[in-house]
Amino acid sequence: MKKAIVVGSGAGGATVAKELQGIYNVTLLDAGKEFRPFSIPLSLVDRIKKTGLLIDEREIQLLFSTMQIRKTEDRMVMVNGIGLGGTTTLATGNAIRMDQDLKGLGINLDAEFDELYQEIPVSTEHQKRWRPATQRLFEICQEINLHPTALPKMGDLKKCVNCGHCVLGCKYGAKWDSRKFLKLAIDKGATLKTGCHVEQVIMNGSKAVGVKYRKSLRSHILEADLVVLAAGGFGTPAILENSGIRCDKRLFVDPVLCVAARWEKAFQNKEISMPFVVERPGFILSPYFDYLSYFFNKKWRYPAQDTLGIMIKFADTNTGYITNKKIRKTLNEADHNRLKEGIDICHDIFGRLGIKKEQTILGTINAGHPGGMLPLTEHDALTLHPQRLPENLYISDATLFPTSLGNPPSFTIMALAKRIGKLCLQN
Repeated sequence: MKKAIVVGSGAGGATVAKELQGIYNVTLLDAGKEFRPFSIPLSLVDRIKKTGLLIDEREIQLLFSTMQIRKTEDRMVMVNGIGLGGTTTLATGNAIRMDQDLKGLGINLDAEFDELYQEIPVSTEHQKRWRPATQRLFEICQEINLHPTALPKMGDLKKCVNCGHCVLGCKYGAKWDSRKFLKLAIDKGATLKTGCHVEQVIMNGSKAVGVKYRKSLRSHILEADLVVLAAGGFGTPAILENSGIRCDKRLFVDPVLCVAARWEKAFQNKEISMPFVVERPGFILSPYFDYLSYFFNKKWRYPAQDTLGIMIKFADTNTGYITNKKIRKTLNEADHNRLKEGIDICHDIFGRLGIKKEQTILGTINAGHPGGMLPLTEHDALTLHPQRLPENLYISDATLFPTSLGNPPSFTIMALAKRIGKLCLQN
């Protein structure tokens, strides 16, 4: 049986490994180790905050080892998961189809989305359990014709206890993450190696013959007939550049900013994350308890149960790039204008709750949906394989997206990964 290496166990990596195993003998390499949900009581975090010790978002790894924080040169906060399951363990489990730009290139993923709906339970049943504050936000958005819709969630919502820790790891098994697909791949015979930091793809002429990775301060070579990179929009471009494969300097990250205010007994910290969404041109709004700002932003001083927040996630301009040591990313005038429009709508919503603009606070701008540095084109529509790659080297993550989605990307990444798995088997 031929050998395949898949790098990364997130949405793209776990999906493609599941598709390949059985026809290929798959070895999945992941830089992280077993994922563990956040387990520190917020009451203890409150006490730590009062000491003034939480001053930099990168300290999050002292509290939550599987969340990695890096900062750009202008100090924008970049977030990703580094445990098994990648960033899907920290995502809010949204089953949103966002393939409009891919369709524009001639890429039709209808069959793959249909398969995902068969394999993953998806529901909006959580709407029946929304707390009064969330329900009121939804009603206000309806009243001002923002057309809010409940977000479909992946998982078994019967297990949900409204702990509010969706983005800190679901310890009740209610939220679906890519470890489910990883387990299916392993059950079929795939091999998992953790703590393996892949540095480059090994080339022999115009063919990929394996990867070089580092584990426990030692370098290793693993050979294969097929290599699939799914190390995420931050990891994959660095591996490609180390391998002598040029990426484009066009990074998007889907930045997030939360606007919040004090609202007695909002209990948003005990609510499912992102319960509904308002779609606007270039950005979305969604209720959201911003843990990153709550932990580290000095303005975020209200008790957790009395903090009511609305997330603005926007599709940023494709400017920036990644090197081995740095993420270069800035927001331009168009990005700031889009963000301002979102802030203005949030102020309008809060105003209808009787909260004045000067009573609101802004959170920390952060981002965790990187991609776009080797985008697909119309020429790649049939193969999903950029021409500058060796024929037996594929990418299976958001690096392939032509533009920022401005929306949760996991479901779309998985559909794309399914198609890539099928193409690898055909070839």
